[in-house]
Amino acid sequence: MIKEYILALDQGTTSSRAILFDQRGEAVNIAQKEFKQIYPQSGWVEHDAEEIWSTQLAVMTEVVAKAKVKLDSIKAIGITNQRETTVVWNRKTGKPICNAIVWQDRRTADYCQSISSQGHDRIIQEKTGLLIDAYFSASKINWMLKHVKGARALAEKGELAFGTVDSWLVYNLTNGEKHITDVTNASRTLLFNITTLDWDDELLDIFEIPRSMLPTVCSSSEVYGETSQELISHRIPIAGIAGDQQSALFGQLCTAKGMVKNTYGTGCFLLMNIGNKPIVSKNKLVTTVAWKIGKEVNYALEGSIFIGGAVVQWLRDELGIIKRSGDIEKLATSVEDTNGVYLVPAFSGLGAPHWNPQARGTIVGLSRGANDAHIARASLESIAYQTYDILKAMESDANTKIKELRVDGGATQNNFLMQFQADIVKSQVIRPYITETTAMGAAFLAGLAVGFWKDIKELQALWKEDKVFIPSKNRDFSPQLKEWKRATETAKFWADYENNEQY
Repeated sequence: MIKEYILALDQGTTSSRAILFDQRGEAVNIAQKEFKQIYPQSGWVEHDAEEIWSTQLAVMTEVVAKAKVKLDSIKAIGITNQRETTVVWNRKTGKPICNAIVWQDRRTADYCQSISSQGHDRIIQEKTGLLIDAYFSASKINWMLKHVKGARALAEKGELAFGTVDSWLVYNLTNGEKHITDVTNASRTLLFNITTLDWDDELLDIFEIPRSMLPTVCSSSEVYGETSQELISHRIPIAGIAGDQQSALFGQLCTAKGMVKNTYGTGCFLLMNIGNKPIVSKNKLVTTVAWKIGKEVNYALEGSIFIGGAVVQWLRDELGIIKRSGDIEKLATSVEDTNGVYLVPAFSGLGAPHWNPQARGTIVGLSRGANDAHIARASLESIAYQTYDILKAMESDANTKIKELRVDGGATQNNFLMQFQADIVKSQVIRPYITETTAMGAAFLAGLAVGFWKDIKELQALWKEDKVFIPSKNRDFSPQLKEWKRATETAKFWADYENNEQY
């Protein structure tokens, strides 16, 4: 019997990856290639879009060669990508008009503030589910049209194309034949109405973007086209697309309303499946399209934590408290508690549910007896506390109690952190056996479209637990949670000190 596979392209912020999955949902082979991060000015982050494409093509070729599989055994390609990152290219030449502006880039923060001051906040949140922020794509497109010579004129003539990274990859995979995106990526642009599931003319007018630039919006699971024979000899269907966090939600099989996943990476991204109707958050979360399969649309509430695992890198690289990231657990558990120390890692502001870009990192509660182990433990606990804040906001918005939290990402290997997370949220924390959940989500979406897997029920049988962390029954963490809240308020007070007339 000939083995068959799905190829997942996982295009991330720092590297391009390709993973082959078999019918058991297991990763057969992986290839990865990093690419250059470009920082032209403070707060600016760019990528060379052509390097993104070349590295993605290279790992795609490499993983097939390493696995020694024939091209005709690959039944479909699924794509998952860094979201919001903006590419604009010339339709005639196929070349980008400038470097891609990355989701982390803050150059348009003042412009976003001006849009907000014009009173557009409510209508934008109602239509897109998002808050006005430089994080999303619309202000980045506007910047390119204003600052790249001749760009506005070319756009008005219909000669420029915009796309998030998924669009750029599909455009190149099909040799310019397809200019598309899926609903999940479209919902991260500030230009897409998540109720009508179409680009919105009023939003396009606000951000001064011609509709002709935009890709056709498709579902997350369908055959969009095939790879060009000029690229590879065998034409492979491209059949699944989802932004990385929505893809991880699907890869974790959070397919029922109320299910939640958290990805513990450099930052943390929590998504809750809220079913087939969007909810406008009252707690500064964003609402996004989770996926669309056939005619059925699922939505999600999302909260972003800017500094998650990055706090461990800070302890390693800047303070020198640990030599390797893996050393943190041993040091943190060498003490029974933090000795009253709380660390708020707001190195680049506070994300959801605070959305305070001016806040800065703060350590409070230091005493003469505080040492490196207490700071290490406080650093790990800060990741769990930030997650707790978002989960409580989600429960309030969705009017539901979270029963379990499915987790993925590098920091989930830290058993202390996972147990502490379970303890303070008072629900099970479940770590899956297969941790490549982001790429797996893209593979699942593509596989469903071509019949590689029959339905979601079949996929659910593939998902396996590695470890379940059960919350402690006889410990009360409310005093610590109260102190954590006091610490975050201190970080925000520090940021707003000059505006406080009392001082």
